[in-house]
Amino acid sequence: MYTYIKAEKEAIVVNRIILFDGECNFCDSSVQFIIKRDRNARFHFASIQSNIGQKLLTDLQVSPHLDSLILIENGQWHSQSTAALYISRNLNGGWKLLSALLLVPKPMRDIIYKFIAKNRYKWFGKKEACMLPSTEIRKRFLS
Repeated sequence: MYTYIKAEKEAIVVNRIILFDGECNFCDSSVQFIIKRDRNARFHFASIQSNIGQKLLTDLQVSPHLDSLILIENGQWHSQSTAALYISRNLNGGWKLLSALLLVPKPMRDIIYKFIAKNRYKWFGKKEACMLPSTEIRKRFLS
């Protein structure tokens, strides 16, 4: 678990944090996809480029050069396909079924993940501006 202190000195306990590339259109779309299917608001979010994202990477001793979505869950972190599949098991609907792919060896899963990650800017572009989420959703973004 991670205790996050907001600027207003309000402490909240966060069990699941998703670190994502805040400049990537595909990553932003993925975050929006997760938000829509996370009806119980289990996940909080921070861009890897943010101060809190960089602090979390340092605290968890994650390489700042890791080109991946990162899930921090109960003090442990997961990256690449493992992070994506652990996220899917917490989403509403049939998305939970994707977690069965965890049975596939990680090196095989990560070949596909790395291919998409390598080409994401070319295929989907970079963000010029950030979205303005509603107040309720904004509470789930750490800054």
